[in-house]
Amino acid sequence: MPGTNPAEAMRVIAGELPAFPYLAELPGRGPGADLTGRTAALLIDMPVEVTPRGWRLAERPGRDLARARSMLASDLDVLEEVLQGFQGPVKIQLCGPWTLAATLELTRTMNVAVSDPGAVADLTASLAEGAAAHAADVAKRVPGAQLVVQFDEPALPAVAMGAVPTASGLSRLAAIEDEPLRERLAQVLAAADRYTVVHSCGNGVPFGIIRLAGADAVSFDLSQLRRGEEDGVAEAAEAGMGVFTGAVPAVPGPAPTVPGPGQAGRINPADGSNEARETAERVMRLWRRLGLPLGTLPGQAVITPACGLASASPTQARAALTRCREAGSMLAELIEETRSES
Repeated sequence: MPGTNPAEAMRVIAGELPAFPYLAELPGRGPGADLTGRTAALLIDMPVEVTPRGWRLAERPGRDLARARSMLASDLDVLEEVLQGFQGPVKIQLCGPWTLAATLELTRTMNVAVSDPGAVADLTASLAEGAAAHAADVAKRVPGAQLVVQFDEPALPAVAMGAVPTASGLSRLAAIEDEPLRERLAQVLAAADRYTVVHSCGNGVPFGIIRLAGADAVSFDLSQLRRGEEDGVAEAAEAGMGVFTGAVPAVPGPAPTVPGPGQAGRINPADGSNEARETAERVMRLWRRLGLPLGTLPGQAVITPACGLASASPTQARAALTRCREAGSMLAELIEETRSES
């Protein structure tokens, strides 16, 4: 979410998504509120620190780690206050093991952890333990919550394809094979012991690896989905996984009414229910292309922003959440209309 006020962000989220709120992330507050730093604050016995290049593993806990932990603790206090008495699904987000390994440098080198299989193993074990403790803490704070734990993996495609740059930037690290990718991801998913989602909003999402790792749902940017990747989404849906479809643009500005293939589109807060209907119809068209029965769509798909909303204005972010809610509520009605017409 945009801004630096966690209480305001949580009130917007709870107001616009009363049936499925989530813990606000506000990276605009700086180091420690970003994806890597926020999750690194949960690592067990693996302290981190900030460098001019980003985050790295440290020899001992310091001020940077304390700041990250303090911000997360205050955000959880706000979540507990705003959602007092709430019953239903609540989502929290963490950095996944492969993105964490691709964005955390090792202690004495400039290489990222993903370059060292031993470091990846240690980091994954620490993340698994930290994620489990974090989920348990949130469950205590909001006892009526049906907790959904999302692992954000924007770097997963790059790790899988060998596109992560070396420390010098002159070459790329070797691609990680499918089995280690699956095993490390499965380790943190199992440790969360909740309904789990793996989110990746770029090109080349490895849907098969995510499915085989045991995720309950997969989340992706619909505008980035290539024709050849739709089979992976279909297999996930046929396996009963949730399909979190990033069909609402996350970037501010004017946009075509219905974004075409490869167009992320841009949200316009002045748009109304027509935009929501077009979004719902776009998700229905995906379901048809996948060869899936439309009757399964309302219970299996969740309409989400294409990616994070931190670069949007507060008004635009609110409009994006409104559009997600309205489009989701229209799915069953549109399916019934389709049946009547046929």
